[in-house]
Amino acid sequence: MASGMMDAMETNNRPIGQWLSELRAYLGIEKNNTSHREKLISALGAALAILLVYWATQQALAADLIDISTSYFIIASMGASAVLLFAVPHGALSQPWSLAGGHLISAFVGVVCHQFIDIQFLAAGAAVGLAVAAMYYLRCIHPPGGATALTAVTGGDAVYQLGFDFLLVPIFTNVLLILMVAIAFNSLFHWRRYPVHLGRKTKPVSTAEPSGRETEITQEDFAAAIQEQDSYVDITAEGLTELLELAKQHAERNVVHPREIVAGRCYSNGKLGKLWSVRQVVDESHEPPPTKDRIIYKVLAGEGSYDTGICMREEFRQWARFEVQLRGGHWVKARESVDEEHPE
Repeated sequence: MASGMMDAMETNNRPIGQWLSELRAYLGIEKNNTSHREKLISALGAALAILLVYWATQQALAADLIDISTSYFIIASMGASAVLLFAVPHGALSQPWSLAGGHLISAFVGVVCHQFIDIQFLAAGAAVGLAVAAMYYLRCIHPPGGATALTAVTGGDAVYQLGFDFLLVPIFTNVLLILMVAIAFNSLFHWRRYPVHLGRKTKPVSTAEPSGRETEITQEDFAAAIQEQDSYVDITAEGLTELLELAKQHAERNVVHPREIVAGRCYSNGKLGKLWSVRQVVDESHEPPPTKDRIIYKVLAGEGSYDTGICMREEFRQWARFEVQLRGGHWVKARESVDEEHPE
């Protein structure tokens, strides 16, 4: 009888658990593996940044440098930016150009829309939409920029009277203040670097390549890596594994080095992370191989960017895995390399 009751309870509980799991997935509630220390540091940094912005604003008000009625607008906008700069300091949306460009460009778009579109609800929609498009094309997507564009349209007479001065005071001054705090505060902790490129420059590059190592990376490995990083990552472990799987589908091909190395073309070594590099052949010797057949190359992307070098053509061919082309701002395999790897 007891066994029958337990079976019934399991049967009743299982659908509830499945329903809750499905609901969590739809709501996007993911596990946060950052430590309590990291959470508290992020909160402290955001608090200090807003305190400085608010204090500086009050000092400007006391000195009659800005209109008191405009002060509260930027506090709300900077609060949203503070979440990104201190909770996700390594994220693409948090970097200096995203912060400055996102706010200033969006403010400009908002002011223009207010001045040329008389119907406010149309101006509001156009301001946010155009700001998003501008941030996309200028590579400075920063979500709080949408609020800045909207403020320029709906902020009231105090904002309207500023016109394009809205970009300077309060937007630019507050962006500059919060950026300075983000750089100084994050530099106090060795695992947090802002801008993120500081961390890339200081980390040692490991060139060790153990031969014959074939390791299957699992979803658990990604989860462990995210936890070890101890920083909020704006992508789920599932999203990372899907990207890995797509990358593996491209990589699961025989390593075929280019048949010929041609001047003017670009080649990649096909590696990952800091070991990845793209070189362009800029000149060649035209001397008979093998002893005098040299080429001159320039590093266009990756490790050693902008460096130049000279080596034997065959040495370069063994370094190169395939020819690449720049498309849409990304290096992709050239069609000829794909054909070589998959001959019909």
